[in-house]
Amino acid sequence: MASITDAGILMAQRHHQGTQVQCFLRPDKANRHGLITGATGTGKTITLQTLAEGFSKLGVPVFMADIKGDLTGISQTGKLGEKLAAVLTERALAAPEFEAYPATLWDVFGQQGHPARATVSDLGPLLLARMLNLNETQAGVLQLVFKIADDDGLMLLDMKDLRAMCQHVGEHASEYTTEYGNISAASVGAILRGLMQIESQGGEQFFGEPMLNIADFMQTDTSGKGVVNILAADKLMNAPRLYATFLLWMLSELFETLPEVGDLDKPKIVFFFDEAHLLFADAPKVLIERIELVVRLVRSKGVGVFFVTQNPLDIPDTVLAQLGNRVQHALRAFTPRDQKAVKSAADTMRSNPGLDIATAITELAVGEALVSFLDEKGRPAPTERVYVLPPASQIGPISPAQRQTLLAESIVAGVYEKAVDRASAYEALRGQAASATAVTGNSAPNANPAPSGTSRTPIGSASEAPAPRGLLDGLGDLLSGGPRRTRASVGEQLIKSAASQIGREVGRQLIRGVLGGLMGNSRR
Repeated sequence: MASITDAGILMAQRHHQGTQVQCFLRPDKANRHGLITGATGTGKTITLQTLAEGFSKLGVPVFMADIKGDLTGISQTGKLGEKLAAVLTERALAAPEFEAYPATLWDVFGQQGHPARATVSDLGPLLLARMLNLNETQAGVLQLVFKIADDDGLMLLDMKDLRAMCQHVGEHASEYTTEYGNISAASVGAILRGLMQIESQGGEQFFGEPMLNIADFMQTDTSGKGVVNILAADKLMNAPRLYATFLLWMLSELFETLPEVGDLDKPKIVFFFDEAHLLFADAPKVLIERIELVVRLVRSKGVGVFFVTQNPLDIPDTVLAQLGNRVQHALRAFTPRDQKAVKSAADTMRSNPGLDIATAITELAVGEALVSFLDEKGRPAPTERVYVLPPASQIGPISPAQRQTLLAESIVAGVYEKAVDRASAYEALRGQAASATAVTGNSAPNANPAPSGTSRTPIGSASEAPAPRGLLDGLGDLLSGGPRRTRASVGEQLIKSAASQIGREVGRQLIRGVLGGLMGNSRR
């Protein structure tokens, strides 16, 4: 169990030659981020659980993706089994004071936790292009689709909105060419095929309303412990691009939502991104640069980010340089790439005169690690070979009955379960098509056609569809408990509601993910 002292969170220790070596993670340095690496089965999950317990005891909320389904046990009190007792005796470690920690379960698919959704508009074209695996040309067309939707006052909330908008733009490409540039039918087709693939993986459940309020992650229980938010990711891993996009969107939401606070005594929230290599796999250089920038800047928002992966080579050097707290579990040097990874990991950890780091990395036992945390002056401490303390909560998954109890007693129970399908781009475009059909059927054969060169009427105009709702309409929704999600503050809710209601460019710039916004002068 990670115990809390004035020195910080006691994470690992070892008795060596009559002395006791202890490694403390300082809470005021947790926003300098961290890296947990090691081969499969070397103890990364236990390290993750022990760290999460330490932050929770400090009153710091935690988010972590549960790849294998094991981390839900943090919600239950642990117990001393024979296997654990034998390990503790062998390593001269004291048994933890067993206890449970508050947890909230989330699931993009809404099956093993509360649904976690985002609107298409909030995700933005850059992250969507990554999710759909689009090339540069196709991503440019997707940007135009968003731009046309904005200009026509159409809300892109869910997958059917985006599909209908893409189809409309493809069918009327010649009408948009002069104003927006060339729109390739092949690119539109690629976008639609990508949407079909995401839908086949169940990804359409991620898009819609009520959208996840990132403030719901930042909760404490009545005893002051930080709530541990656990994202069920075992099924989500079958759609790795959706998984990576969801995590990047959350990071951008935190960056966008939280105010500047500088260095605090402890972080406001800590995110653990498991299988972190998926965030960077096949990502374009410009996106990696933006991730590096956000990781660097989100520190001043009081957010700690810990990347968890098997191989340190999975993390780009520009991002790796931002990760000050290191926990290195065993690596196996079976291949040239493995040997390179061992050397890379050894070279990036602070040397210790009494320790051959490169050799130790290949010899570590399960639950044993090389640890180097930042000291009080922000310097990496000398690397120590230590044993990670076991968690005080249950090791392993919870039962279905325990899961249902957690969901029923959750502070957000009933908030996200029922999807809301408001009138948006899909309904507007369908109404326009119906009106056009009615007009065509009632027209006389000798009716005068519209003169050539007539400018097109925006889809959202009064002549073709109901006028887009304005700022005061959004305020009415807010005050009357309308369909928009509840935000942490009235000001933020008003901005979000107004942006999605009226589709103004400046509104879109405010709410689109910061990763897209850093692409240039606009948030697309």
